[in-house]
Amino acid sequence: MINKNTILSMVTALALSSSTMFGASDVKVYATVNGSDITTTDIALVLKDPRIQFETLPEQNKKQILDQLIDRKLLGNKALKSDVINDEVYKTTLATTIEVLKQDLALQIWMQKLSKDISVDDAMAKKYYNDNKDKLQKQKELKASHILVKTDAEAKIIIAQLNKSKNLKESFTKLAKEKSTGPSGKTGGELGWFTEDKMVPEFSQASSLLKVGTITQNAVKTRFGYHIIYLDDKKEAKRVSFEESKNEIKQFLGQTKFKTNIDKIIKDLKSKAKITYK
Repeated sequence: MINKNTILSMVTALALSSSTMFGASDVKVYATVNGSDITTTDIALVLKDPRIQFETLPEQNKKQILDQLIDRKLLGNKALKSDVINDEVYKTTLATTIEVLKQDLALQIWMQKLSKDISVDDAMAKKYYNDNKDKLQKQKELKASHILVKTDAEAKIIIAQLNKSKNLKESFTKLAKEKSTGPSGKTGGELGWFTEDKMVPEFSQASSLLKVGTITQNAVKTRFGYHIIYLDDKKEAKRVSFEESKNEIKQFLGQTKFKTNIDKIIKDLKSKAKITYK
């Protein structure tokens, strides 16, 4: 049986997630049920993950979500017309949830205003840049393609074919489309630009050792299988200029100042508050 505290925590969590996930200007109506709107906020409660964009979902999924919300809205309206509104759990939970939401909303708006008062000028950003030049490095980037096969024997046959080719890149692309078991095979094995930390170590190390326009002469074994790698291009690591990093530095310094201000406020409030752990 679900107790009152469990109900309260569930309702409060859901209410807070919807209030913080969308601003008032983001609310859109998707359906109405007996004059009651189903909005972006309602959808957020179902999706739960703010990274999921409702608009990008397949039509079938969107309809399923809306149908679920319509059912919930109908049942919710029925519940509101019942004697449940006189139940003490309902009354207590509703009152407590409203107070929590009021506090959360006040905190959000207050913090937004506080953040607007923080400014970081070019001089501050420049000083940070000069003090941290050695740390502000753009990582080496590689642009590669690969053919992924299941065995080393298959890889050796393909490498032998490529070594006889008069147009290595053209032949590589053709064989990748024909032979590669990886998802990039249909695009000729192209992986695009990546930093070494984005690939498994064996793949990154082998790619990094290649000269542009060449392939690995031995298959590179990873947990995915055996790779024949073609290096399309390379960008060496370099120090980032001030202009390239200025905006990110300003954002970082602004966030740092904001956190420092909040920490000071919290410290002051705690020193004056009566706090009891139970």
